Amino acid sequence: MKINVKKLKETAKLPYKATTGSAGADLYACIDAPVTVEAGKRVTIPTGIALEIPQGYGGFVFPRSSCAVKYGLSLPNCVGVIDSDYRGELCVPVINHGEEPYTIAPYDRIAQLVILPVEDAEYCLTQGLSDTERGEGGFGSTGKS
Repeated sequence: MKINVKKLKETAKLPYKATTGSAGADLYACIDAPVTVEAGKRVTIPTGIALEIPQGYGGFVFPRSSCAVKYGLSLPNCVGVIDSDYRGELCVPVINHGEEPYTIAPYDRIAQLVILPVEDAEYCLTQGLSDTERGEGGFGSTGKS
């Protein structure tokens, strides 16, 4: 699948898969100077690109596991969702869950983008739902181990 990418800033880098088996493509910070994210704080980092995601697909932005594990840097909304009809700049909100400030330098890899199929669901009002073994049990109702 090909995804059209428009550079909104000449210095922007296109999403890039580090290996042929990578599920996600790295997204790069398109900033002119380093940005420090204080512990417990959030910032929004521009990527300098816009995407043309085909209808029937969505773009999903995930944290980079190395940033999360080593430094506590993640996404405040856990997973960002890019709709197929959005054509604006892709910006990545990041949060520092760590105890120390974290500095993002220009062109650092800040998140990863995964393109996934999205079913066009129709939501229908009903008076009842089918029975299942689990039923209404949630929040740990199936046990811990």
